[in-house]
Amino acid sequence: MLSTGTPPDWNTVDIAVPRRSDRLPGISMAGFRQSLPAPVDITMVAHPTVTVLIDLSEGEGIVCDSRGRRERGSVVIGLVPGDLRAGGRVGECLQIRLEPDVAAAVLDAAPDLSGTMAPLADVWGRDAGRIEDRLRAAASWDERFRIAAEFVGRRMRARIPVEPEVAHTWRRTLTTRGRIQVDSLAGEVGWDRKRLWSRFRSQLGISPKRAIRLVRFDHAAHLLAAGHTAASVAAQCGYADQSHLHREVKVFTGHTPSVVAVAPWLAIDDVAWPASSPNRNLAPAGQHILNRR
Repeated sequence: MLSTGTPPDWNTVDIAVPRRSDRLPGISMAGFRQSLPAPVDITMVAHPTVTVLIDLSEGEGIVCDSRGRRERGSVVIGLVPGDLRAGGRVGECLQIRLEPDVAAAVLDAAPDLSGTMAPLADVWGRDAGRIEDRLRAAASWDERFRIAAEFVGRRMRARIPVEPEVAHTWRRTLTTRGRIQVDSLAGEVGWDRKRLWSRFRSQLGISPKRAIRLVRFDHAAHLLAAGHTAASVAAQCGYADQSHLHREVKVFTGHTPSVVAVAPWLAIDDVAWPASSPNRNLAPAGQHILNRR
């Protein structure tokens, strides 16, 4: 298990988000700069995206640990990575979240990344080093976001997207917050259950049912972090009871609901990822650089 320090003091972290004009559908980005670099140990909670974490720190940088596998530097974290921790002396990093249907186009290895993580160089080859160099040389976060959006957009346009039926199934899973049945999804796209299961899994690396569970868990995790009780969250998210919620949280994180409720990574979602937070309507609109100090 990774043990590199304490949870970060978010009052010493500057968080940047792209301007609306630099955003791409199915892609979210945030930049982090720790003004006082110090060893940190962060519990990162599973999210229904494939995550590209680009380490822009000087020196030792980021170390990620998942399922006993440890990687240093820039990584790609697939869906459902399990008990995931990030630490080290984190100076600066860019995090890109790719919804699975987008990741399948942007990352050649996306379907194979479910449940694991890999060095960015294993996925993007020499392009990984090139993009890191360009991002480090950029004069501002605005420029970094434009560079990243241009690079990711070019990869998207160069590859065949997932089938429309698969993309629709994923979108419906998101919009219903995981409260939908696989049979209903199959009926919406005119496929039988077996065909949907096969196509969805081969293109996104996860079964439709597992995707439903992941999206529902994500909503539950954010409600827990917002201060809702486990019993209330279980009822709101459609779990059979509080024990069912406990089991699902354990499956996706290795932790209990009470631990997830105080996970430091979820504490900044209103700032870095406002669209994914139950408190998103309270987030300031159009804000670009947010200094937590």
